[in-house]
Order: sequence, then C-alpha cells, then structure tokens
Amino acid sequence: MLLIMSDRLRQRFSVPFEFDIVFTRRLFDADNPAFRESLTELPHHAVSRFLCVIDQGVAECHPNLAADIAAYANARNKAIAQAGEPIVIPGGEACKNDPRWLDDIRRQIDARSICRHSYIVAIGGGAILDLVGFAAATAHRGVRHIRVPTTTLAQADSAVGVKNGVNACGKKNFVGSFAPPTAVLMDSTFLTTLEDRDWRSGIAEAIKVALLQDAAFFDWIESSARALASRDLSAMEKLIRRSAELHADHITTSGDPFELASSRPLDFGHWAAHKLEQLTNYQLRHGEAVAIGLALDLTYSHLVGLLDERSLHRAIDALESAGFSLFSPMLINANGGADSGVSVDLLAGLNEFREHLGGELTIMLLESVGSGVETHTMNHQLIDHAVGALVRRAKAKQESGS
Repeated sequence: MLLIMSDRLRQRFSVPFEFDIVFTRRLFDADNPAFRESLTELPHHAVSRFLCVIDQGVAECHPNLAADIAAYANARNKAIAQAGEPIVIPGGEACKNDPRWLDDIRRQIDARSICRHSYIVAIGGGAILDLVGFAAATAHRGVRHIRVPTTTLAQADSAVGVKNGVNACGKKNFVGSFAPPTAVLMDSTFLTTLEDRDWRSGIAEAIKVALLQDAAFFDWIESSARALASRDLSAMEKLIRRSAELHADHITTSGDPFELASSRPLDFGHWAAHKLEQLTNYQLRHGEAVAIGLALDLTYSHLVGLLDERSLHRAIDALESAGFSLFSPMLINANGGADSGVSVDLLAGLNEFREHLGGELTIMLLESVGSGVETHTMNHQLIDHAVGALVRRAKAKQESGS
C-alpha cells in the first residue's frame, strides 16, 4: 500500500514467510522424499540446483555422507542437481570467529553459479547453520537456504528460528541477518554419533523453554531424565519435537519475529551464557553455558522473591540430572573463591545483552514453573549472592564426591 501525503510517500507492505520443519530419519536414503520435497518447484520445470556445506565433524562421523547425497541427487537428476562436491569446513564457534570461512562460502557460491533460485544446504551444528545462513542471506541479497541440524541443541532450538550470524568485535552474533530458511530437516540419525557433551546440550534449551512456557513438558523432562541421560533416541526425539514446537510457536505468535523490540523472552539465562562462552574462549559448549546461565537466573529469581524454593530445587536438579555442571571459574573474579565476588567481566554481559537488542535492559526471570516474567533491572549485589550460592553448591558436590 502506498499512502500519499502532502510532504511524503509512505510505503507499507508485508511479506509472508512459510517453511516446513520436518522430522525424519536417514534423510538421504533413496526412498526418503523429504529432501527432494524441500526443494520447491521452480518456474518452467527447471532443475533445482543445490550446494551442500558440511560440518567437518559430521563428515568424519558419517564418511559416506557425501556419496549418499550424490547418489540421492543422481537418482533424481531430472528434478535436482548437486552443484559440485560439498564444501567441508570446521564446525563449532571456530567457524563463526574466523571471517575466512564466510568469505570462502560466498566465493564458492559465485564460482559454482549459485543463483537466487538455487539452494545452499547447511548440514551441521548450530554454528554451521548460523554461518551458512548468513552467507546465503548476503550473497545475491539472498539465496534460499535449507538447514539440516545435526546436534540436539540445533534441532531443539536454533534451527527453527530465523536468525543467522557470525561473531565479531569480541561479541557473539554481532554481525548477522534475519532470513528464514526454505526448510528445516531434522534427521535424528545424526544424533547417534554425538559426544556425550553434545548429546546433552540440547536438553538445556528444552528445560529453558519448558520452564518458561510448558509446565507439563518440564514434568516429562524430570520423569525422563534417566532415559535422556542414557541416550535413549526415542526420548530425545520427543524432547526435540516438543522443544522445537515451543520455539517455533513463539517466533510465529510473539509479534516480533525479527526482534525489533527490546525483549527476547526465549533468551532466559542467556545474558550470562553468551558472556561465559566468550570468557572461556568457547571451551564451554552453548548448552553448557546456558545451563549455568539458567542456574544463575533461577537462583536470582528466588532471591528477589519471585520463585519458591521447591521450584528452584526442581529446576536445578533437572539441569544436574541431565549431566550439567552449574559452575564455571569465570563466574567469579580471578584468584578468588566464593568471597571474591561475581566476575566484573561477567557483569559486562548485562550491558552487552542490552546493547545487542537496543532500548532498555530486559531480562527474563521465572516466577513459577511454566511462567516467566520480565525485569528491567538486575541488582548486582543479588547477582553476587546468586553466584555465591552456585559456588557453594559446586564445592559441596565436590566434597561429597557426587
């Protein structure tokens, strides 16, 4: 719509977005139609071309993956075509910290004649999805991209969103874009080769969204802790499905999918988590950092009188039952113990969080299991007390040998 006024023209338009989140196993098996169906029909019955970018860790754990993709495409060569061999790059935050990988993907998009009717397919963990999605969003001002998340963390949370980005200026996701994928294909077979640390990482984001939005889901996580810890794939598939549903529903119904406001409710526990990742030089996995960030904000919620003690213990116990350590030395000032106080570097994460969204500081806290509440101030003394509580808990567990 174009509104004509005496001194200006005002354009107003909306763009609908729609994409499928598909749950499957053995995505590139010959008789699985999910990947082919994700390549939308093009004008004049043109062949859909795609270029894969694969996480190096995934390629090593699944040495036949490239051959399986090639065979899949060759069997459907009248409909789809692979634009050469897949690109294999290191996964994890290392790929988001080094600009050469972003530049290399964009050069390959150019060299392989990938156009706006072609597809970039990212196969890997959340970092690879972020990086490749940003490369796709900025090449030709937007190339269609498909996400194939291969970790519990990416499947339970980040893959269903619309954000892409890389780290810069010492800050996580400082450079990025909002660009919805064409499709998200969840293949749980990839999860079977994950290390234990990566297997459990997605549980942190599931606990987070359950605490905020679905008390019954949190009850189920508590009762399924043993199965999840013992790598029961069916239990993990159920956890991922519900977590993805809740995250996707929030993006769809919140009224702010591109985060133009100052609030980001699903970042409960993340102001500290993002800073801890940076302070540990990304030695902490994102899920591990989120678990600590959740424990900190849960304890803070209790200290300010929002969250009752029983609910606090339930949430903390659930995180520990999933296998998470809820302490990092980076929580406290260097060369000190519980009395040394909360790390000034960690507290800097509060302002960085506010700056990232703009506007006033907005932090999500918990008032009951299944219900969050926002605050615009954080008392540094109470944060210090919350950190002290985590220090004492960690020391008690160490002394008891548990």
